[in-house]
Amino acid sequence: MGSRRKARECALQMLFAADVSGTRSDDVVCAYWRELGDGEMDEAARDFATRLAEGVLARIPELDERIRLRAENWRISRMAIVDRNILRLAAYEFSYEPTPRTVAINEALEIARRFSTYEATQFINGILDAIKRDLDLESPREEIEITEETDKPEEHNVASA
Repeated sequence: MGSRRKARECALQMLFAADVSGTRSDDVVCAYWRELGDGEMDEAARDFATRLAEGVLARIPELDERIRLRAENWRISRMAIVDRNILRLAAYEFSYEPTPRTVAINEALEIARRFSTYEATQFINGILDAIKRDLDLESPREEIEITEETDKPEEHNVASA
């Protein structure tokens, strides 16, 4: 498993913990690294995971609104906790990270296959694809190919919010 996928999984676990506990603060991130964090994760991947989790936590209302617009007949509160946080994570990455949107979708689906159900993976794919289409119309982004060689966390900068 690549270091960025592992970082995304760690971010998802932080978001899950925040959602379950009702906490929307960076305390969850600190507690995660103190209690559960992957000690073998390199610093760049750890920074990426932290940036993702903190970015999502800071923008949940905005991300949920974007998801709500595309999750027809589904309230965010009725979605499985893991599913809504996978959606939030990918929606955040779409807007605030330089990751190509198709890569963010593929990563979200791989994580969903590991942490959720087959049906949820299809559900997540449909919503993320619709959000991607919306964003591609609003702000087209060149889709570059990310390979193991070029997908290095330290080479990516946070897009300004």
